[in-house]
Amino acid sequence: MVSYQTYDYMARTGQVMHEGFSLLNDVIKHPANPYAYSLAGRLTTASLETAMRLTRRYEKLGFNIDEIAIDDESHVVREEVVLSKPFCDLIHFNRIGLHDNQRVLLVAPLSGHHATLLKGTVEALLPDHEVYITDWLDAREVPLSQGPFSFDCYVSYLIEFLEFLGPDTHMIAICQPTVQALIATAVMAQNKNPCVPQSLTLMAGPLDTSKSPTRVNEFARQRPMSWFRNFAIMQVPYGYPGQGRKVYPGFMQLGGFISMNQQTHTQKYMNFFQNLVFGEVEDADRFRAFYDEYLAVLDMPAEFYLETIERVFKNNEIARGAITYQGEPVVFEAIDDTALLTVEGANDDICGLGQTEAAQDICKNIPKHKRKHHVQAGAGHYGIFSGSAFRKHIRPLVTEFIHKYSD
Repeated sequence: MVSYQTYDYMARTGQVMHEGFSLLNDVIKHPANPYAYSLAGRLTTASLETAMRLTRRYEKLGFNIDEIAIDDESHVVREEVVLSKPFCDLIHFNRIGLHDNQRVLLVAPLSGHHATLLKGTVEALLPDHEVYITDWLDAREVPLSQGPFSFDCYVSYLIEFLEFLGPDTHMIAICQPTVQALIATAVMAQNKNPCVPQSLTLMAGPLDTSKSPTRVNEFARQRPMSWFRNFAIMQVPYGYPGQGRKVYPGFMQLGGFISMNQQTHTQKYMNFFQNLVFGEVEDADRFRAFYDEYLAVLDMPAEFYLETIERVFKNNEIARGAITYQGEPVVFEAIDDTALLTVEGANDDICGLGQTEAAQDICKNIPKHKRKHHVQAGAGHYGIFSGSAFRKHIRPLVTEFIHKYSD
């Protein structure tokens, strides 16, 4: 097994190679170099850029949302950190000059990728909503002195964020955090907290992993917890603020993602090479934009990762009614006034059909007129929160649902 320290050395070495390839590529494709316009030149630069991408170390990108258009008018957007916690920043996309209404807490996954993976989701929601998002920090950047981050800590963060935003806030959770979002809503309802969300939208999340199990579910079930502790968990190496912290490294999660669809990724790289050779600029740019984000990953705190594997994927505690928060049972029947929308993709190979819809049965006391379930035809996992299907079908549905249940 490759240690984190070994991987770090390899990644740093790869970055040096990347810089070399980049320099050579700049020389060859320089406008004053006639070789750049020949077929051989295009083949060379295509090979070099492909090599650059394979040796590059991908860092977190910014949201870079500077303005939005509403009714053909342009409005400035200012990104602001409004609340900072050791493992997460709460970011507000402040639409300058527009009234702060219909606040939406968008809960990004803590599952390997940065919250910027939801940039398209944020952009689509901004014309109609005041959007806040959880921006989870890379655990390797969090000093050991900040303590651990557990499954229950995640729930506590969401409760604190909702209390910070105040009553009448709507919460949208995508993928992994549907679990914590549902628990936080139930705990707040149990405690008669006035800041319980007005509506809760759960999208493509593992609330009942016994339904339509995927390769992700089977992978978690087939291996004992000792395997995850011994193989998946590593210590952050020297040179990072979080050195010594136990984490599930982002590079391992990314390797898992890629191995699930290795043939697809290989084909995309081959197509990218051809696009470069034949000058298909738009297709090449789309490839760059996707993989610049997809290949930028973060480390997860070990305690959070291991508890999630055990409690969600192995024990299926939410569906079994066995989930607890701070040692006390979570009573989902306490949710009786929060409107519930669940969304799934018909072709989701990460979160199977029925796993998210299970929330409709779990939350027994929500009135029928305040609940809705939607299956998006043709959508895979990422199509639930990004791309054309999201923009054309799912985002309007979510916005309509929020409008309907806003005071």
